[in-house]
Amino acid sequence: MAAMDLFGRRWALRILWELRAGPLGARALLAHCEGLSSSVLYQRLRELTSSGIIAASADGYELTRLGTALSHALQPLNEWAITWAQAQEPNDQNPAEA
Repeated sequence: MAAMDLFGRRWALRILWELRAGPLGARALLAHCEGLSSSVLYQRLRELTSSGIIAASADGYELTRLGTALSHALQPLNEWAITWAQAQEPNDQNPAEA
């Protein structure tokens, strides 16, 4: 349950998602995550670092081996989310006319 508590915190998964392509500094993460405050960012970075999921590097923050494995596990969730979002889009035809 500790993992669900951590990943259920606002912005935690988004930060991990943004780091999947490589290291990013705090400013870059703020730019990628519109609406994220710097105080919440630094809190999440501390939590994710202390959990061993990300690490500080010369280039900013990056996924650890555990974080990379988690990133791969999130890919199917992303694919599901795309399918779900497409299903939410209104159809071109009115259901009453079908």
